Parts: sequence; structure tokens; C-alpha cells
Amino acid sequence: MYETYYHLNAKPFQLSPDPRFFFGSKGHKRAMAYLDYGLSLGEGFIVITGEVGAGKTTLVRNLFKQLESENIVAAQLVSTQLDADDTLRSVAASFGLEHEGISKSAVLKNLENFLHAATSQGKRALLVVDEAQNLSPRAVEELRMLSNFQNNDRSLIQSFLLGQPEFRNILQSADMQQLRQRVIASYHLGPLDALETRAYIEHRLRTVGWKGVPSFSDDAFENIYQFTGGIPRRVNTFCDRLMLYGFLEEKTAFDGAAVKEVVDDLRHEVAHQDTPGGAVLRNSGTTAASGAGLSEEALQLASRVEQIERSLNRMLPIVRKILFMVSDKQAAADTVEPDNKP
Repeated sequence: MYETYYHLNAKPFQLSPDPRFFFGSKGHKRAMAYLDYGLSLGEGFIVITGEVGAGKTTLVRNLFKQLESENIVAAQLVSTQLDADDTLRSVAASFGLEHEGISKSAVLKNLENFLHAATSQGKRALLVVDEAQNLSPRAVEELRMLSNFQNNDRSLIQSFLLGQPEFRNILQSADMQQLRQRVIASYHLGPLDALETRAYIEHRLRTVGWKGVPSFSDDAFENIYQFTGGIPRRVNTFCDRLMLYGFLEEKTAFDGAAVKEVVDDLRHEVAHQDTPGGAVLRNSGTTAASGAGLSEEALQLASRVEQIERSLNRMLPIVRKILFMVSDKQAAADTVEPDNKP
């Protein structure tokens, strides 16, 4: 919607991972270096952890893009809230192998045959496991056992494990000792700093044809960083909302006050946001503060009513703009000369 208003050729702050938007911050470059290092060795486990929305999946997408021209057969396992047997079958499915209605031993045999066939063709198998913190100890053990498939003392499969920070604690548990011995490198992906957050926003905008409109003041960038904590997904979510706000208000420049207004809107929509920018929200004033003496139920109702009113006030301009756009298109169509008919 706002892409046309700001003359952009695509949505700059989409949430779905896209390697086109990969931003090489110091942390992301280092994480990619670990992945590349792991690939060069061709065996063992590489572990990458990071907060929710830190960009781990984007790393994988960027890696897969680089692998298109290499002799690597890569598969990704995302749904990790599975038991051990289902995890093994999901691995087989990720490589396109038969896995349903057959025994576990048959699944393992299919995997072993596939890995040997790939090796005989000069290819290597790579398994990327996302959300690894959800794996049960038995599921992790199944993945470790896959590394026992070898050819001339070299493992036939390599695994990258990506997870949230708690996965680091899981790896330190006593029953993970054998896996730890096969981890050849690990890295924790932290948030962007203030300068990187600014560069990240500008990078995503330039990727879709940004020519400086809308512009961002220094305090706008600073407020965005304070609110999002430098977590890329939070930056995307907030900036998408900021761009929508700019479209509705017909703004071509964002300053600190504009960012603050969007922060206030979000505060009323989602109470007590658990983000590094929570202090910004909490300090922006509350409905309860003006309702001293009311019961808790009355305060909650008043807050809810205010939230609905604010949401409606934001939605009405959107509806009007859409109606105007449809009306203009219809008017333009009505002015076109009709085709000559016999």
C-alpha cells in the first residue's frame, strides 16, 4: 500500500526471510564466516544461536543461495517439536526420501543409501535444523547418530543447528557430551548496535529503490533503535508500521516525534510489550494514570475502548484511501474510448 506512495518497487520490511535483504552486520558476517568454515570442513556440527528475530533463518536462506552453484545437497528441518522417531522421518522427508508407513530401520537404510549415492556423485549432504531448542534429548541423539554414517572415515552428512539462546544451555547438559565433542564451531548472534540499526533500515529501503523519501532524522533512528533493541525482526515490524503511518498522514519525513507517536499507538494496541523498548512505551503515559479511583475492571474496559477507538481512527483513513483509489481507477476506465464495434 505505502510502496506506491513512496515510489518503492517492493515492500522493504517484510517479515518473511529473503536473501535479497541480507545485511552484513558485524555479527552476521561473523556467523556467515562460521558457516562457511564449517562447509569447508564438510563434517561435524555448527551451532548458531540468537534471540527470536535476530536473523538466523535469513542466514540460512543466504547460505542456500550461495550453495546453488556448489555440489551440496541441502535440506532444512523447521518443525522441531517432534519426538525422536518423527524427527528422523522429517529428516528423510527433507531430502525427499520415502518415510511414511515403513519401519525406523527402513528409514535409516533409505537415508544411508541416499548419502552414499550423493557421495558417489561427488556431492555432500547438509542438514540445517532450525529452532533446535525445541528438540528433545532423544531427537538430538538421533541427529548425532546420523553422523555415524561414514565413507572412508569421513562423515556422509553435516549438520547446522540453529536455535534460541536456551539451546546453548541445553548443549551444556550432561547428556549432550557426545554431541559437544562433534561441534566444530559455535557462535551467538547478538542484536544490531545503533549504527548498524540505521544502516540496516537504509539497506532494506535501498534494496527496493528508495531515493531518500521518506527521510529519517537522527533522533528518529535513535528512537527506533531504543524501541526495537536492534533485533532485525522487531525493526522490520516497527518500520513497516511507521511507513504505513507516514502513508496515512502523507508524511515524507520522519522525526523523533513521528516515531514516538507510532510507539504510543503500539502501546495502546499491545499492553506491556516485553521488548528492550518497553521503557519507552511505559513512559508514554497510560489510560490508568488518568483514571484514579476507578476499579481495575473499569480501567481495563476504558483502556480497551480507547484502544478500539484509536484502531478505528487509524483504519478509517486506510478505507478512505482505498475507496478513492478504486473510484479514480473506475473514473479513468470510464473515460477510455470504447472499441469500435460493428
